[in-house]
Amino acid sequence: MKRHMIVRLYQTLSDDLKIPDWIDFINNKSVIKEDLNPDIDRLFEEMGLKFWLTREYKPEGAQWNAEEIREGLNRTYRIILQQDYALPKNLVEQIKLIPSVEDVREIMIAESYLPSQRFPKEVSSAMVLGMRKGSDLIYLPYAKAITKGDPAIKIAVLDTGVDLDHKELQGKIVKRADFVHLEGLDTSRFIGDVMGYDDLPEDEVGHGTHVSGILVSKGIEMEEGVSPGCSLMAIRVLGTMKSGNRFVGAGIVDNINTGIKWAVDQGADIINMSLGIRHTGGGLPHEEVIRYALSKNVTVVAASGNDGTSERYYPGALPGVIAVGAVDDIGKVAGFTSFGANIMVVAPGVNIYSALANNRYGLASGTSQASPCVAGAVGLMKSYALEQGKRLTNREIFSILKNTSDRVDTRLRNEQAGYGLINLADGLKLLTHMLN
Repeated sequence: MKRHMIVRLYQTLSDDLKIPDWIDFINNKSVIKEDLNPDIDRLFEEMGLKFWLTREYKPEGAQWNAEEIREGLNRTYRIILQQDYALPKNLVEQIKLIPSVEDVREIMIAESYLPSQRFPKEVSSAMVLGMRKGSDLIYLPYAKAITKGDPAIKIAVLDTGVDLDHKELQGKIVKRADFVHLEGLDTSRFIGDVMGYDDLPEDEVGHGTHVSGILVSKGIEMEEGVSPGCSLMAIRVLGTMKSGNRFVGAGIVDNINTGIKWAVDQGADIINMSLGIRHTGGGLPHEEVIRYALSKNVTVVAASGNDGTSERYYPGALPGVIAVGAVDDIGKVAGFTSFGANIMVVAPGVNIYSALANNRYGLASGTSQASPCVAGAVGLMKSYALEQGKRLTNREIFSILKNTSDRVDTRLRNEQAGYGLINLADGLKLLTHMLN
């Protein structure tokens, strides 16, 4: 297997824009660069290793912008070894000792919990009542009387992909991409597509489709999405891997980073990440690229996690990300909600009925289901502001959520519920006041 390594230098290379980024390189090797700097080149030569050098990210435009430079995205590179070398155990440590190197790591697969799904043969009256209860809990009907979302507001779903032919999502997808490329890693436990960047983010496990349905579904055989008027960006960053008797979403952390940046550069207003990975050493997962997204006024919403502990899952645990916990149909915090992240709000996330892969429907529970509920709520707020000729900042969104969510107890903020259950009636009222 050809190994990949990520190297971040203190200074960018003088010819960096002539170096292909890794996505272009894996599909077209007409431009090849086989050196980085004298110290690194010498080390690899002494170990008998040959590599190709690529850029980790594409600039948003013809040149790197100020935000990209500030986050160091312009000086982050990917080394792709040319053969299936057995790497020396101390290679990473030796590279770290080179004065020009700020950080280095091998790419790794991270797993993300996927809630189990149930496939009822038919939609019962109890399910319909449950769906309506979730909407009523957050006062969604009130909000939809004001706006159902604006197609100019784009919500990016970074997940296992989307059923591109699902009837609930037809005409909703305006951008799409697949960043699952696992060259250099053991893929024996994966099923389906694991190689090559393309624009076909087909969902093989149903998680991303379920999330997307909660956001923008048409309401044909399920309740209409939270923000059905908004547009959807379908971005596949997780493949499907078998773990014991169940399937989990899994992907390369750095490829997820590329997907985040792509979403920002393609005009996403909101990014929903119903996924979370543990911190296993080194820098915090997604840290620089999430800061980049926030600097471009993109709102990032993420699941807090589903193990019911204080374990921190990323990106939800990063500063500036709206971490979301789940409640049941009476507004009680679900026992599976992880609270290691600084949860901002909670939303319905138990027995949520939505679209699934292969044009099917099903029930699932998790903070994965609560997160798109909040992302959709933000979509409605941004849509209403846009219809009034204004753009909401992340600071304004945070203020609305913190000041209008329904507290679960007498405290201003609860560790497991944040500032409380989102209340779209009060949220839209406060927003209306702010816009006038």
